[in-house]
Amino acid sequence: MNDEGKPVLYAIVTGSPAAHDVGTLVELAQADGWDVCVIASPYGLRFIDADALAAKTGHTVRSQYKDPGTPDVLPPADAMIAAPITANSLAKWAAGIADTLVLGLLVEAVGKGLPVVAVPFSNRAHLGFPAIQDAIAKLSGWGVTMVTSQPHKPGNGASQIPLFPWGSAWQALLDHPRTSLTS
Repeated sequence: MNDEGKPVLYAIVTGSPAAHDVGTLVELAQADGWDVCVIASPYGLRFIDADALAAKTGHTVRSQYKDPGTPDVLPPADAMIAAPITANSLAKWAAGIADTLVLGLLVEAVGKGLPVVAVPFSNRAHLGFPAIQDAIAKLSGWGVTMVTSQPHKPGNGASQIPLFPWGSAWQALLDHPRTSLTS
């Protein structure tokens, strides 16, 4: 909870063009009374307007670990939605690799038992790769709710961006069995 007693959502984006529309998720969560912080992977930062999102949320968009000994500028998360999350980030997350702020937060969230929803967005070839399928299965087994978007043909992702399931991701978090513990 933030200082005003609102639950805090970390909206996490990785390097996908679908990240451009994360403001849709911000609006859905804010309409339900949540405080939202956007956190982007270094590649995810390329696809968003960090200044506009900071203005919309009242929080700096973070993409790097903070310096040792400095206070965190964001309130602690009560829940996280990783949307869109790339195949690369899924594989690293399931392996416990925390080489970016986004992955460090996601690894920690599973360890803390926070409600987490992930929406993989990549092409069929990536998402069908056995190691990525294993990552999805492991993360699901550890309590992460996976919301599926339609896997697309390689090179055809731009046509799928308007269909990205922001509303389904938000509803999955509201329905997550651990969310009742935080809101």
